[in-house]
Order: sequence, then structure tokens, then C-alpha cells
Amino acid sequence: PPFARIKHFTVNFTITNLLYRPALGNPNSKKFNATKNALTYLLDHMLKNSSINPAYTGCTVQTLRYGAYRDDTGLDAVCSYKNNSSIATFDREKVYQELSNMTKGVTKLGHYSLEKNSLYVNG
Repeated sequence: PPFARIKHFTVNFTITNLLYRPALGNPNSKKFNATKNALTYLLDHMLKNSSINPAYTGCTVQTLRYGAYRDDTGLDAVCSYKNNSSIATFDREKVYQELSNMTKGVTKLGHYSLEKNSLYVNG
């Protein structure tokens, strides 16, 4: 098989029904780890059902932070995919559109409510 390189892209959004507390900003806290695991699961599920699936290798929530409004929680995740000639190249706009559709217009992710204009995908 052709040589595959691992490439990364970021996904960011704001959760409006997850009250930000300092424990969410501490990667050593139980609250951070439990929330990180739940959100990673939801991101993985979506991306495995997207066009990037054949190349998708996973996401890691890097940061939970204050969102646009002080009580909201922002999420920063780094996701990975294999880039090689047998798999279509990463299309940031297509992945953004698919994630937007899967989150009902950037409003729902599982039981989380999202800030409509907060989704950002960067390749």
C-alpha cells in the first residue's frame, strides 16, 4: 500500500448547556477527564459516519475552556487522519458541512446544546 502520513485538523465549538467550571480547565481533574471522554466519543461517532471515515484515525479533546459567554464551555480537539494517494484528500469545507448537518445545524451534539455559530474546522 502507498505510504500513509498522519495529518491533523482541529475542531472547535461551544457548548451552551455545559456550565464552565475551573475543574473543566484542569486536565488532571476527574471532571475534565469524564467530560473529555464523553465528548471524544461523540466526535468519534460523527467523524466515523462522515466522508473522512476511510482515513479517520481519531480525535483528542485538548482543551475545555470558557466559551463565548462566561458560563458556556468551549472545546478544542485535534483529530487525525491518514493521508495517502488511495484515499481522497481532506476537504475541510466538506467535513465542516457534514458536522454541521450531523449536529442539526450546529445546535445539538448528543445531549449537549451548541452555540450555532461556534463550529470551526481547520485543516
